[in-house]
Amino acid sequence: MIRNQWYAVLDSKEIKKGKLLGVTRMGEKLVFWRNTDGAIGCLADKCAHRGVKLSCGKIISGSVQCPFHGFRYDTSGKGILIPANGRNAAVPRNFKVPSYPALDAHGLIWIFWGEAKKLPEIPWFDNLGSDFSYSTVADPWDAHYSRVIENQLDVVHLPFVHYNTIGRGNKTLVHGPLAELEGSAIRVWMRNAVDDGRTRPAKPSQIDKSSSPVYLYFIYPNIWQNVISDDLRVMIAFAPVDEAHTVAYLRFYQRFIKVPGLKQFVNWIGGRGNIRIAHQDRRVVETQQPKPSGLKIGENLIQGDNPIVLYRKYREKLQKKR
Repeated sequence: MIRNQWYAVLDSKEIKKGKLLGVTRMGEKLVFWRNTDGAIGCLADKCAHRGVKLSCGKIISGSVQCPFHGFRYDTSGKGILIPANGRNAAVPRNFKVPSYPALDAHGLIWIFWGEAKKLPEIPWFDNLGSDFSYSTVADPWDAHYSRVIENQLDVVHLPFVHYNTIGRGNKTLVHGPLAELEGSAIRVWMRNAVDDGRTRPAKPSQIDKSSSPVYLYFIYPNIWQNVISDDLRVMIAFAPVDEAHTVAYLRFYQRFIKVPGLKQFVNWIGGRGNIRIAHQDRRVVETQQPKPSGLKIGENLIQGDNPIVLYRKYREKLQKKR
């Protein structure tokens, strides 16, 4: 995983007011909660005293109370009370739990996985505003998050994996695709066609963006969008659990129906469709070896894999920065 990045790791609704949530993310056991002012706390799920899970405890005045001996910690992980020593006793500095900056934004919970004197802005899509409504479905995968991301940048698999859904039409010939890196984002334009036996795939440089209204939009480290039309999008946040597991937060975004009640129903239907398509992918992606992706992992790639190659190269560059 790439250090010093904002990662979307949960749906905002998963953190309930007054309740602790213990989950594994980034290969670490973490505990999340909402402070009295709604701010998000994120600590290692392990008391500095005797190693008990803090997520089994309580929230007391915005701080986390360990269920074993009542030790309390604020959102920075600093110990603020050792009951056995008295409420006015100073807490030694070593009673501190590792913490991560955490924010609630765009209906997602984000953590900054690393260290920074000044935190960067949370990454988000410049073409996905508040005029869209959406539904969210959390979908667990037995796959490394990099493999799940690559699957959403792969335009070659569509007629095979999704032969009866979004890949209908047997368009096996892949023109391009054109993949461009813009800052910390990748945009992909593609055009698949039926193979007539006479046409050769166009080179990436020959792809006309204006004639390809559908495109893919990925922002490092872990959010992706399929721009289907001006009013319809599919978005995924790939939350890394550990080296072999990911939770994909699938979202169906639309702004063509605005009537309350009806738009929620349409969003729900769209979410069901997302799950059906995602599970077609999941069946094959979970079999890939090795689990994590990389530049040199013994694969033989083709022109149609251009977006995946670009993703891997920039991912490796970011990993070397840490």
